[in-house]
Amino acid sequence: MDVIGLTGGIAAGKSAVAARLAELGAVVIDADRLAREVVEPGTPGLAAIVHRFGDAVLAPDGSLDRARLGSLVFADVSARRDLNAIVHPEVQRRYGELVVEAFARDADAIVVYDVPLLAEARAASEFALVVVVDAPPEVRIDRLVSLRGMSRADARARIDAQIPDAERRAMADVVIDASGTLEHTLEQVDALWERLVAQRAVGGPS
Repeated sequence: MDVIGLTGGIAAGKSAVAARLAELGAVVIDADRLAREVVEPGTPGLAAIVHRFGDAVLAPDGSLDRARLGSLVFADVSARRDLNAIVHPEVQRRYGELVVEAFARDADAIVVYDVPLLAEARAASEFALVVVVDAPPEVRIDRLVSLRGMSRADARARIDAQIPDAERRAMADVVIDASGTLEHTLEQVDALWERLVAQRAVGGPS
């Protein structure tokens, strides 16, 4: 069951690429969405977080107060490690379920796992193909400032906190250059899709 890994630094344009792949027919599994789902009210994930961090991390409606939890783990490496030990296995479990479901529905499905921290947290060897969406830091800073309202200093700090772009590109089988117009980015995605469909017809990604 070959899965394509999709990643990119913050504001590189990965979301646009994922959306286009979904439009074209890919089954896109969003790691960030899974991380939210596995800690929804009533889940084992949320119960484990409350057991570790206490009821103070719950909002009045019983959902996870992410801001409160974030403040607890931001400067505490041990707490952050404990949180990851709770959330990551739950995300991996749910991801596995969704992959099995996708291929059960269609053995020839093109499944894409959208993982922001693929280079930091996962092995490229897990995937049949790794697609990296790339844009220079200055372009990404401009996007964070204009689209998300960050200061330039905060935007640069967010980018600097991630692994260097060169390391991300080094694990790529395919690099999507998203530094220019959206149209140019989508043209590359469309070309990639044509390649994936052709490879599927002869037995899978290579």
